[in-house]
Amino acid sequence: MRMKLNKSGQLLLVSAASLLAASLVTACSSLTVDFVYVTSAKAAGTYSYGEVDVFEINSESGAMRQIPTSPFPSGGRNPVAEAVSADYKDLYVVNRDDNTIVEFAIGNDGKIYPQNTINTAGIYPMATTVSGSNLFVLDTYYPNEACTTASPCSGSIAVYPIGTANALGSAVTNTSTGSNYWKLSNGTSDVIVPTSVSVTASGSYLYVSAYDATTLVAGNGNAGYIFGYQVNTSGVLTPILGSPWATGVGSTPSAIATDASSYVYVTDTAKNVVLGYSISAGALTALGSYATGNQPSAVVVDPSANYAYVTNAEDGTVTAYSISSGVLARLGTNVTGGTYTTGQEPIAMGIDPSKHHFLFTVNYLGNSVSGFELAADGTLINSQGSPSAANAEPTAVVAVPHQ
Repeated sequence: MRMKLNKSGQLLLVSAASLLAASLVTACSSLTVDFVYVTSAKAAGTYSYGEVDVFEINSESGAMRQIPTSPFPSGGRNPVAEAVSADYKDLYVVNRDDNTIVEFAIGNDGKIYPQNTINTAGIYPMATTVSGSNLFVLDTYYPNEACTTASPCSGSIAVYPIGTANALGSAVTNTSTGSNYWKLSNGTSDVIVPTSVSVTASGSYLYVSAYDATTLVAGNGNAGYIFGYQVNTSGVLTPILGSPWATGVGSTPSAIATDASSYVYVTDTAKNVVLGYSISAGALTALGSYATGNQPSAVVVDPSANYAYVTNAEDGTVTAYSISSGVLARLGTNVTGGTYTTGQEPIAMGIDPSKHHFLFTVNYLGNSVSGFELAADGTLINSQGSPSAANAEPTAVVAVPHQ
C-alpha cells in the first residue's frame, strides 16, 4: 500500500530534500583545505598553449581531485614556473617560449581568470617567486639579441612590483646600470646558467643558484655558484659582499630554498647532495653537505623549519631530513631511511599553506602529482588516491588556502 500525499506534503518533502542536499554540498565543500595549481608544458588547444590543472585537497584524507572545469589554458607556450600573490588572490604563470608572465585572478572556487600579460625583461624565463609586493623572475639569458640556444649567454634576474589588484608593474630599474635587470656574472666572460631563486621570509635577501657553463664544459672543477642580493623597499637589488659564493656549492646546483630567515639549502644534481648554509647579514657560511638520492631536483623547508624535503628525479623519490641549527639529518636509521616513492621524475614540490600538513610533488614523466601527509615527526604518509593524474609534462606547482 502506498500512502498518497497532498501537494503541501509533497512540497515539504521536496524542501526537506533540498535542504539535505545543500547541507551535504556545504559539508563536502568545507573539506577542501587548499587549491593546488600545476602547470603542464605540453601544447594544447587552439593556440598551442600549456595548461594549468587545478586540484582541491581534502583536509581529512589529503586526496586530490581536479575541479570540474580544470584544466585552464596557461596563456602562453611552455609554462615552466608559477607563484601566487601574498594575499593568495592571484596566480602568476611564467611561459618560457613566449617570454611572458600571465596574471590570473583566483576565484573562491579555485577557478582562474586571466587578467594581464606582460613580457619578461630577459629571454626564456625559467623560475619565479613572490615576496611581499614584488615578483622576482629568473631568465635563462639576459636581454641581448645575440643570445640564443646555439650561442648562449649569462642569465639575469628581474623584479616586478605588484600593485593595485595585484597587477604587475614594469620591471624595476637597476640603478647601477640603468637597465631593468641584474645580469649574473662572476667577473669573467663565462656563461652563467641560473637554475632557481628563493627569497627569505623577511623579504630582505634574495638568492639565486647557478653554474658556470664554461667551467663545467672545460671540466675545471666545481662550477656552482650562489648569487646573493639585498632587496630594498622598492625592489632594487644590491649584491651582497662576497657574492657570488663558489666554495662548496658543487658542480651543478639545481634548486634553492630558504627557511624562515636563517638558512639556505641548495641541491646539486650532479653530486647528489644538498648543501646547507647559514645566513649572517645576507652573507653565507657553509654548514655541510648531505647525501640525497640521484639527481636531486627540488627542495622545500616546512614552515616550522624543523624538516626539509628533497625530490630525486632519477629515483622517483622524496628524501626527508630533520633540521637542527641548520644541520640536516636524514630521517630513519639506515642509508635508505626517510625516502618515499613518488611518480616518475619529480621535478617540483610544495607544502600546503593552510595547515602545512600536506606535501605534493609534480612528476614530469609520470604526468602526475603525488600527495603526502606530513606526520608530527617529519615522516611522510601517502595521501589517499595518490598519485593523481595531471596533464602531460607537468612542470611547476603552487597552492592557495581555500578561502
